[in-house]
Amino acid sequence: MSLNYEEIIALVQETDKIIFDEEAVGHVIEKGLADYVTYVDLGVQHFLQKELTARYPEIAFMGEEEGENHLHPEGSCWILDPIDGTTNLIHHYNHSAISLGLWEKGQIVFGVVYNPFTKEVYSAERGKGAFCNGERLQVSKAEDLGHCLLNFGTGPYQKELAPENFRKLQAIYMLCQDIRRSGSAALDLCYVASGRCEGFFEIALKPWDYAAGSVILEEAGGVITNWAGEPVTFHKGGTVCASCCGKVQKELLELLK
Repeated sequence: MSLNYEEIIALVQETDKIIFDEEAVGHVIEKGLADYVTYVDLGVQHFLQKELTARYPEIAFMGEEEGENHLHPEGSCWILDPIDGTTNLIHHYNHSAISLGLWEKGQIVFGVVYNPFTKEVYSAERGKGAFCNGERLQVSKAEDLGHCLLNFGTGPYQKELAPENFRKLQAIYMLCQDIRRSGSAALDLCYVASGRCEGFFEIALKPWDYAAGSVILEEAGGVITNWAGEPVTFHKGGTVCASCCGKVQKELLELLK
């Protein structure tokens, strides 16, 4: 299958016209506890699903909003989070991203994460490196937790996990340089890929949160697993731990287990 990845990246960037529609941002639907969708989320997904299906009708589609949420093991499938960081968007926190990954025969082969507020486009094709606006990405050279700045996710949709989550957060915090909380897992993974921080962990994520970011991170030299040290799955969500190298990953996993 021959895909024009530059064209796909350009399509993702075209969503600016939807994202900066203040009226659409103001239409908020509550899906569950701390779980929201706006007309921006819906608009971005409808636009990209329509455009991608028109160009590549043989590729299935998985989206966070109103999409099919299963993968065919031997098939190809887009995995989209139309707005990763919806709560940030609602509050005009200006830290959200469109995250689009391509699943093909058991792995993510392409990913693009676009931050419309900074105009940063992170992308990677399996085996060909990771880039941000054309500049090659490389993870940090840190080799121990004591030299790491980390990002984490609170798991806001499952607050019953907070005691366990924050207990582990405190243990990690005591050993690393410092911790940040951004509200966008896709961007957190890209920040690890770019060397802005050394690690990221979250207790409960969905495949569209990390599909694109996972290949970008790996192509930049990083590592991503679940909290048990196993490969992350794209058929269902779960825990995620990502870092700049195996040594840091081992330290994080020991604390997360």
